[in-house]
Order: sequence, then structure tokens, then C-alpha cells
Amino acid sequence: MTLNNDRRIARQIRLAVVALLVSTFAWGQQSRTASELIQQFKSTPIFWEQFEIAEKIVALHDRSVLPRIESWLGDDDRHLRGNVAFVFASLGDDRGFQVIVDILRDTKGDRPPGQGNATAGWSLRGQIRTDRYYAAHLLGDLRDPRAVPILVPLLKDPDVNYIVPWSLGEIGDTPAIPPLIETLDDENPDMRALAIYALEKLKAKEALPRIRAMVNDNERIHFDGLGTVAEAARAAIVELARSRQQVDSTK
Repeated sequence: MTLNNDRRIARQIRLAVVALLVSTFAWGQQSRTASELIQQFKSTPIFWEQFEIAEKIVALHDRSVLPRIESWLGDDDRHLRGNVAFVFASLGDDRGFQVIVDILRDTKGDRPPGQGNATAGWSLRGQIRTDRYYAAHLLGDLRDPRAVPILVPLLKDPDVNYIVPWSLGEIGDTPAIPPLIETLDDENPDMRALAIYALEKLKAKEALPRIRAMVNDNERIHFDGLGTVAEAARAAIVELARSRQQVDSTK
């Protein structure tokens, strides 16, 4: 009995040592990966490439990276600042969410030229517009329901209104449905189509009567191959009807 117990204890010790070695190796690998990603992030001047690297940093689920990028939460370049804030918010640090909201609400602050302003000839107004637009996009990327009441009033803000329906659809929270249904009456055909897409994403079956009333809305939109609002409506009707049938079949 004593010999068997000794063997069992020795085996448990060996397994514990192996587990410790594997864990230490994995931690070392992750630490190196995090350092490499942070260096790539720092050296990448294009905001959407920075964001792709930010997503990889988030995927590590390693909050120890936050102190290493914390100083960039106040960077003059709002696109860089927003990408860093996305990492913070995604890893559970509410400072990130607030930084993105502050960028979105900053309509007058002075700033130097930064990323995202692709228009010919830099202007402060143009930089503010692109910074705010990107912040609204980041709120959609975060999928945090707290952003819904912040974004809804911006459905009528000409700086960012085009991205707001997409962000609301990505967040997926049902309180966004009524204001999106109201946006179906917007005078801009692009906004009507974008609202349709968002309602489809939200599987908003309650929007079907209003969307059905738009099948003869032949105003052209200025994206997605220059189609019409009617085409967007017909596609959404098919998808929403299919979603309703799937729900009914599970009851």
C-alpha cells in the first residue's frame, strides 16, 4: 500500500511539474506575442490596420497589456486614441468606453491633423467629422448596449448619421428598433436604406409593415452598387419573414 501511495504521489508531482512548465511556456509565448503586437500597433500609421492589430491584442484576453498602452489614451490623434480605447473597453476597463464617447461628443475641440482625414486639403472641421465618425463606428465594434442611447440622437447628425444605423445593428439591442423605424421616414434615401439594413440585422419583425410599404420607393442610394430603397426593402422582407418562420417553427 505504501509503495502504491508513493508511486501515486510521485506521478501527481510529475503531472504538476509538467502543467507548471506548460503554463510557464504558454505565458512566455503570450507575453512575447503581446509585445510583438504592441510594437506592430505602435508602428502602424493606418488606422484600420491598427484596429486589426487591436483586435488581435484583445483576443489574448491579457489585461497586463493595458499599462503598456495607457499613455495613448490621450494621444492627439483621435483614431489612434480610439483604437487604444477599444482595447481597454474590450478588456473590461471602462475608461476605454468613455474615451470613445468623448471623441464622439467633441464637436469643437482643437486638434492637429490625424488619421482618417482622407479629404484633399486638411481642415479642422473635416478632421473633427472623421474622428467622430470613427468613434461612432468603434461603438458598433464594441457591441456595448450602453452606446444605444448615445447613438440614437445621432441618427440626425450629418457628421455621423450614415454610420449610426450600422453601429446600432451591430450592438443588437432592441431599444434601437423604434428610432430606426422612425428613420424609415428620413428624407435621405441613403438613411432609409441604412435603417432597413439595421432593422434586418436586428431581426425586427415589428418593422415589417413599414418596410413592406417601401417596396415602391425607387429612389436610388449612393452605395451598394447604386441600388434603390425598394430593393433594400424587398431583400429585408424576405429575410425578416424567414427569421419569423424559424422562430415560429421552434415554438
